Amino acid sequence: MHDDRSIVEHRLRRVLTDRIVPAVRSRSVPLTIERWEAPGEPVPPAEGLAADYEPTKAGEAWGPAWGTTWFRVTGQIPADWAGRTVEAVLDLGFEANMPGFQCEGLVYRRDGEAVKGLNPRNDWVRVADPAAGGEEVELYVEAASNPVLADHRPTYEGDRLTASHAPLYRVRRMDLVVFETEVWELVQDLEVLGGLMPELDVADARRHGILRAVERALDAVDLKDIPGTAARARAQLADVLASPAHASAHRISAVGHAHIDSAWLWPLRETVRKVARTSSNMVNLMDAHPEFVFAMSQAQQLAWIKEHRPEVFAKVKAKIEAGQFVPVGGMWVESDTNMVGGEAMARQFLYGKKFFLDEFGIETKEVWLPDSFGYTAAMPQLVKLSGADWFLTQKISWSQVNRFPHHTFWWEGIDGTRVFTHFPPVDTYNSDLGGKEMAHAARNYREKGRGSRSLAPFGWGDGGGGATREMLARAARLRDLEGSPRVEIEKPEAFFEKAHAEYPDAPVWAGELYLELHRGTYTSQAKTKQGNRHSESLLREAELWAATAAVRVPGYAYPYEDLERIWKTVLLHQFHDILPGSSIAWVHREARETYARVREELTAIVVAAQTALAGPGDQEIVFNAAPHARGGVPAGGAEPAPGQGGTPVAVRPVTVEPLTVDGRATGGYRLANDRLRIDVDARGLVVSAYDIEAEREAVAPGAAANLLQIHPDFPNMWDAWDVDEFYRHNVTDLVAVDELTVAEAGPEEVRIKVARSFGHGSTVEQTLTLRAGAKVLDIDTEVDWRETETFLKAAFPLDVKADRSASETQFGHVFRATHTNTSWEAAKFEICAHRWIQVEEPGWGAALVNDSTYGHDVTRDIRPDGGQTTTVRLSLLRAPRYPDPETDQGLHRLRCALAPGADIADAVREGHWINLPERTVRGGGPVAPLVGVDNDAVVAEAVKLAEDRSGDVVVRLYESHGGRASATLTAGFPVAEAVETDLLERAMEGSAVGEVRDGRVALTLRPFQVVTVRLVRGAAG
Repeated sequence: MHDDRSIVEHRLRRVLTDRIVPAVRSRSVPLTIERWEAPGEPVPPAEGLAADYEPTKAGEAWGPAWGTTWFRVTGQIPADWAGRTVEAVLDLGFEANMPGFQCEGLVYRRDGEAVKGLNPRNDWVRVADPAAGGEEVELYVEAASNPVLADHRPTYEGDRLTASHAPLYRVRRMDLVVFETEVWELVQDLEVLGGLMPELDVADARRHGILRAVERALDAVDLKDIPGTAARARAQLADVLASPAHASAHRISAVGHAHIDSAWLWPLRETVRKVARTSSNMVNLMDAHPEFVFAMSQAQQLAWIKEHRPEVFAKVKAKIEAGQFVPVGGMWVESDTNMVGGEAMARQFLYGKKFFLDEFGIETKEVWLPDSFGYTAAMPQLVKLSGADWFLTQKISWSQVNRFPHHTFWWEGIDGTRVFTHFPPVDTYNSDLGGKEMAHAARNYREKGRGSRSLAPFGWGDGGGGATREMLARAARLRDLEGSPRVEIEKPEAFFEKAHAEYPDAPVWAGELYLELHRGTYTSQAKTKQGNRHSESLLREAELWAATAAVRVPGYAYPYEDLERIWKTVLLHQFHDILPGSSIAWVHREARETYARVREELTAIVVAAQTALAGPGDQEIVFNAAPHARGGVPAGGAEPAPGQGGTPVAVRPVTVEPLTVDGRATGGYRLANDRLRIDVDARGLVVSAYDIEAEREAVAPGAAANLLQIHPDFPNMWDAWDVDEFYRHNVTDLVAVDELTVAEAGPEEVRIKVARSFGHGSTVEQTLTLRAGAKVLDIDTEVDWRETETFLKAAFPLDVKADRSASETQFGHVFRATHTNTSWEAAKFEICAHRWIQVEEPGWGAALVNDSTYGHDVTRDIRPDGGQTTTVRLSLLRAPRYPDPETDQGLHRLRCALAPGADIADAVREGHWINLPERTVRGGGPVAPLVGVDNDAVVAEAVKLAEDRSGDVVVRLYESHGGRASATLTAGFPVAEAVETDLLERAMEGSAVGEVRDGRVALTLRPFQVVTVRLVRGAAG
């Protein structure tokens, strides 16, 4: 016998590949082929089926990029094939083995029934088993000529507006074939044993036993008559295939799966068809294999099937009722979790779980996020509040530096909530159930001696495709096979119940699950990120003012349908390849257009509600949607503007010195109010930001803040996804100034304009604004970005010794080390923050707030004077060329603000203020808040009417400072009862909410706790 390079193994590979696999299809006759080119976008199936077809043949080119070609294939089963299994082989010209990344098809019958999808691993349709002989065959194929874009090279094929029109594919064959079942079974036997052999130790007797059996089987095959000798060959393998697994063998719960990116290297409209193809394939497979279980996440994708392919949805629903097709995940899409806002994350669960409950009566128990790019520390609490018990991902296995220490563990969030979590040690969500992957899962499993179970999602994915009959054959053979883990096809719920029972005292991981890869996704496609942030803020405003108007204004109707539709649109665009900026140009072009429509619609809702609330009159009424009072306007309320009978809008009256702007002797300007003194030098850089009250300088000695810097940005692999640490090796400071002027010098604000040009025709114009009474320096940046493979940062070197930074995340904040003591800390050289990031030393700190930036980095250095500088940088723009070669090109408007002296409470408040600007409408008088909270640490993140349309008011609050808090929630309307609910607004037991007394509800919150309160409306008077 030999090692892994043995003659037997080489012989097996050649005979299997060159002779036995081709013999699975023993006889063939060509089908007659006709075609019809659909004009423009895809057409409904009925239109494609009724089209006028023209003759074509195998070998002819078809399909421009993103086109749709319908094929009609007809033929007759030969009479002498009676009693045989007959299939149609429909090869569209598949160029690679990976489904979902090239041409695809969906097969229909003449009556419009969708049969199954076509892809490189699934090019067949069962026609007869057994055939009678003489049957007529008529099938239709809706074929999509999607371009191959997975090679990581810049291309303009990623948008139908710039793609070429030349045909991309040639039909390879469309034939009827005899399917030799016994030969196919022999292939599966040999592939399973051939995959298992190299994974066994060279000294293992089992390995040699398999080698001898395979050798005997190959000797038994007559290569001139494989169908006639396949059974004889299989008999030589029977004993080794019947040998049972060891009692201690690792146990793998295999779950059919087809990860389908809701957009990535294809647009949203193509995903609708991918879902129909994959779902049809899986239903077809279930019909033949009742043991097969397939898990599908993303309510949005099932909603697409319902809307666009109702006949497919009916089949899926029947299989769900039968328990084979299993909805999982509980979210509207498999969203990004780094950048999605807190309330949006809550709505992912609300609308996702509500869809599964309404359509199928199923309460999903697991959160299924295998491919998102890191996981927020806020997630465990949201999982529990959604009614789920378990969490699954695989992506952390992609981390470049540190190997995650667990596969099964308790994940603890920022509030202390824990959720039972599993990382499949198979290290893929697209497993083929081959011997190599199953052996890797068993070897890799890190809970040995404590646990014995793991989960393996199997099936072609990313572009869809799903499980195949070959994978099911492997599962059947690996169910109890010596030398292999035991593989059992079952539902995710069954795995989690068993794993939890086996290992209830699993270790605890506290905090975020940071992916040490794909850090560039915090910055790529800035306009998509800005559209998301602005949409989240507008949705908050729209719900707040619409709810207030619905309660207060007779005849005003709360726009339930519009708000739900818009929410679902925003949630869809939070998918983990859209919001992170890692999709093709088409996706982001459409996203920009969609966000513009969302903005228009939501603004109209806001204005209509505010106009109704303000009533008739000609006063300027200032509305404040932020959760904290400002300028005399209460949170969630409105007051007349100054000079119109209202309180002053300034944050506090000017008492120390008036708002001034003066020239500096060395060039530049000094801006000052009673709280801050800002020095801008002749380069237009902030060289001093002095906190008057604390008598403390924010800018590090000898340094300059608001310093724009550019770096070369060409990562090793994933252009739009990655920022590699070596980008820091080269930096250019943008200090040349084209213009430095005072743009305005009034009593309410002073504005300095700074203009620069750089690079390959890029320009930037910044406006630095100091307002009366404010303790922030506002910075508005307009960039005409013409660079490629370049990273733009804005640096703020602060005179602070900070060992950690605080970054806002959903419903709270996380601390991250600024030092690099360990490889875990060093790997976090780019981090995500929402509306603010803050650093401090005991007694004093500073914050940077923003309106649409997520990427940041924080570093620290020792100065010659012995002091420490902590530099906070905002990541403004990137310019990767794949998958969108024009990423971020063009005009961008970004806002941020420097807040010297800011503690966490200040950062929370200023972060909301910059994202929720005041609005002014004309009306008759003030508007009292619908609800109020008397503790600024307790933030009302959402105020809305209940989903059940009862008219009850739902308020979602959270503790924002990281400590325990008591507060009183006051309702500005009669309240009969206050009920704590989960995210789906179902009553739950809890101690955070007290009884209602005179419209007031006492609240007690632990650090970062999220509490949803349903205020049941009582009778007026």
